[in-house]
Amino acid sequence: MRKIFFVVFTLLASAISPGANAAIVKGAQGQVLSVSAKTAKSGSMITVKGRGFDETVGIYLAFCVVPKKGQLPTPCGGGINKAGVGEASFWISSNPPPYAVGLTQEFLPVGRFKEKVQVSRKIGEFDCAKVRCAITVRADHLRGQDRSYDMFIPIKIK
Repeated sequence: MRKIFFVVFTLLASAISPGANAAIVKGAQGQVLSVSAKTAKSGSMITVKGRGFDETVGIYLAFCVVPKKGQLPTPCGGGINKAGVGEASFWISSNPPPYAVGLTQEFLPVGRFKEKVQVSRKIGEFDCAKVRCAITVRADHLRGQDRSYDMFIPIKIK
């Protein structure tokens, strides 16, 4: 009986706790951002989940160079993406402006999302093995100067 309890407890603990390479951060408005890995090989896809986001505020989710405090996260992988989604950048909004209808991913209920983001060693001229790069979230261009939505989870590229 003791052995069965230990096995069940171990399985439950591993199912509800993030892996050793995963990371979670909480934002200023109580939103939560998590990544499946904080260390990855260039070209890898990292699962990024969010919950508790304000569905009235569109966000950009991307792999970017970490900026100086208070600055806009840039440059980012994926560059300008007129389709609204790509392997390294996503525009998530449940109420996009008329010109962006069909270009954005909608939030799931309760301000949730789940995307696979591609990370790379280089973003433009920046080498993520030498500068800090991260999975980032920020308010979209409709609130472009609002840094209160910024969230960063640094990713180490092997």
